[in-house]
This record gives sequence, C-alpha cells and structure tokens, in this order.
Amino acid sequence: MPRPPRDRRSRRGVGELATLPWAGGSDELDLERTLEALAGNPYPEETEILVRERVRQRRSVVLVVDVSGSMKGERVRTAAATVGALAGELARDSLAVVAFWSDAAVLVRMGEQVAPLTVLDLLLRVPTQGLTNVTFALETAARQLAGVPPRDARVLLLSDCVHNAGPDPRLTAARLPRLDVLLDTSGEDDVELGRDLARAGRGRLRLVRDHRDVAAALTAVFAE
Repeated sequence: MPRPPRDRRSRRGVGELATLPWAGGSDELDLERTLEALAGNPYPEETEILVRERVRQRRSVVLVVDVSGSMKGERVRTAAATVGALAGELARDSLAVVAFWSDAAVLVRMGEQVAPLTVLDLLLRVPTQGLTNVTFALETAARQLAGVPPRDARVLLLSDCVHNAGPDPRLTAARLPRLDVLLDTSGEDDVELGRDLARAGRGRLRLVRDHRDVAAALTAVFAE
C-alpha cells in the first residue's frame, strides 16, 4: 500500500486521542476498529486502516498585557515580541487581546480577525500608565471566554505581577479554565504572586528577562 502524504494538521503529543483514517501521521494502529472496518472486505481501502492519533482542537486564547506605569522600556519590546510570536503560534486559533493597568481595555475581541501588525499598533497606542489591577484584567479576560468550552479556553498573562490595585487576583485566577503567566523580570517583579496565579489557574509560569526569551517561553506554555 503506498504511503500517503503526511497530514501536518495534527500534532503528535498535543491534543486528545481520536480514531482516524491513516494519513501517515501515526503508527499506532487501532486494531479493533480496523478489524471491524475490514470484516467481509477482501479489498480494503486505505481509509479503512484506522489509527489512534492526537488531534488538537481549536483554541481560544486571551492575551492579557500589563501596560501599567512599571511596564516601560524593554518591557514594551517584550510585549511586542509576545504579540508577534502568538500570531504565529495561534494561526489557526482564536485570539483576544486585553491591555490593562488600574483599568482594562479590550483591544481585540474573541473572534475578530485582526492582522498581527494591527494588534501591535493598537497595543503601542495605549500609554503606560497607572497602577496594576490584575484582578480586573483577569475578570475582563474571563468575559471574552464566555461560551467557550473550558478545555479549549485559556488566558496568557504578560506582567511583572506587581499587583497594587484591586482585590487579591488569586481567587479570580482559580475561576479561569487555565491561566499561564509570562512574568517579566527585567525590573521590579513579584515572582511569588506570578507562581501563585499560575498554580491557581492550573497553568505554567515562565520568567522572561527580555524579548529574546519570549519564543521559548511560549513554546513551553503551549506544549500542553
């Protein structure tokens, strides 16, 4: 039987196991289902060879970017690198973007189709200002995920986590489907709070010193 072209839409090791017609992307035969499909057919088709393969579902991700007074200089470049890297990582997914300080602004709503450079331009237009209210930012992100199945929904927080306005964000983090934290350590930061938020949100914490650390951090975060 000729080997078909590899189906690059599925990613081994990521997503849920499903039984699919063999397309060159898996070597794990679903023997029981294949025997059922072949029963009584002396001339089987390629589509009757069934395998177990991990298929990643379409994700809905809210990027929450800290633009409070402490997020200046190198941190602006880190935010820009995060937007650019996410645009590549989430090319087939839905992305919303929230900028926050003591308040929050939804720059891109879930389901909107916005070019990465447009997102970056919108982000850079928001002046770095005020205090840091992580709780309100996470609540805003949660509203963007309303109606999204929890298994496909997650929030990515980019911040120094120096929370100095509003109630404790740990309770809000625990109510999210998943929260991952990219903690900027190029200046003042609160690693303990960042770690607590990721733990409460059943996600990961990754420390980033500058924009060069972003790509590797995102790869680690989205490996699950």
